[in-house]
Amino acid sequence: SNNNNKNECILSGIMSVNGKKVLHMDRNPYYGGESSSITPLEELYKRFGISDSPPESMGRGRDWNVDLIPKFLMANGKNTVCQLVKMLLYTEVTRYLDFKVVEGSFVYKGGKIYKVPSTETEALASNLMGMFEKRRFRKFLVFVANFDENDPKTFEGVDPKLTTMGEVYKKFDLGQDVIDFTGHALALYRTDDYLEQLCLETINRIKLYSESLARYGKSPYLYPLYGLGELPQGFARLSAIYGGTYMLNKPVDEIVMEGGHVVGVKSEGEVARCKQLICDPSYIPDRVHKVGQVIRVICVLSHPIKNTNDANSCQIIIPQNQVNRKSACVRRYLYAVTSRGHIYVWKYIAIASTTVETSDPEAEIEPALELLEPIDQKFVAISDMYDPRDDGTESQIFASRSYDATTHFETTCNDIKDIYKRMTGSDFDFENMKRKQNDVFGEDEQ
Repeated sequence: SNNNNKNECILSGIMSVNGKKVLHMDRNPYYGGESSSITPLEELYKRFGISDSPPESMGRGRDWNVDLIPKFLMANGKNTVCQLVKMLLYTEVTRYLDFKVVEGSFVYKGGKIYKVPSTETEALASNLMGMFEKRRFRKFLVFVANFDENDPKTFEGVDPKLTTMGEVYKKFDLGQDVIDFTGHALALYRTDDYLEQLCLETINRIKLYSESLARYGKSPYLYPLYGLGELPQGFARLSAIYGGTYMLNKPVDEIVMEGGHVVGVKSEGEVARCKQLICDPSYIPDRVHKVGQVIRVICVLSHPIKNTNDANSCQIIIPQNQVNRKSACVRRYLYAVTSRGHIYVWKYIAIASTTVETSDPEAEIEPALELLEPIDQKFVAISDMYDPRDDGTESQIFASRSYDATTHFETTCNDIKDIYKRMTGSDFDFENMKRKQNDVFGEDEQ
């Protein structure tokens, strides 16, 4: 039995392919929980407590589909979600799931926006750095591109088992601004804690960014054309193919326990019996603890963002040191086309997010919002983040973690792999899952 958020949808698909009998219940009338896509626009206004109706200038409400917590996929990603999306694409499940390449990746420095340089050519052309800094950064990128953890000849004196990332930056004599955009815009870290950690993880993250960029050219990121709500639906269909059952609009009245472990879920007077339960923190408030907050601001604009070459979609990272914070601010935006009568209206949706650090979250997000002005309408959400209190092995209740402020699926993937291991006792094996899938779809169709 399995309650709903994007992580739970993905895990229900995995467990179904692995031969588990899965019942997926959701108290909401839609897939994806707090990470769902909201349509029509009137529903978004209602959700955020705005009593006015959307103005006529917004076009038709049903043309809108707004993701509450957007996350990008790396084009060349080796992580679980990227692999699983590839798996969805192998099957008939995703004939309606189209991906679009995000058009640009930018970084904020000294009040201005610059394109993130991630290749040697871009490094030499970038206005982010002076001439000598460019040469040093180019040398660093060549080192990263050639680095192979299995070939000591590529180490250039950097032992991945002994050297921290801070020491690697020092070796290449990189300045603070370059370290900022490398750590936050290429390696996609939220804080600077990684500087004290061994360098291999960061080198691999930068390599992944560059390889993903090389694949599509404009940026390394992909996004479902009709919003992230497509993903949980895709995994729901995958689960159904393998015998899983989905029930939307199904309230959960009680989690039934016997002898300290879960035996079922009570809903509307009936008990669905189970041996294991996966759910998001909202279903089990007594089994999770608060670890922080995230502020997210959804903004509707009538213009592309300045200094992004009028990109129709992009990500902008604001490194922590640029705004005197402990963690980076992020904003990303996608365009929307809606119609008013027979006239098409271009609108843009921008979402700014960051981890809350003070008692005034809206002031913290202000540097990101200033880049978006003028804003037609904004929707502000401050969400608590929760972690499970225990690993669930005794109760057999496995809670996912709340979504953080990152723009990509890395932390989500780690959570999925972690829950899978705790439930099954073994690491997630994508190749094994593909073999099981071949048994149903046949080798030829893949």
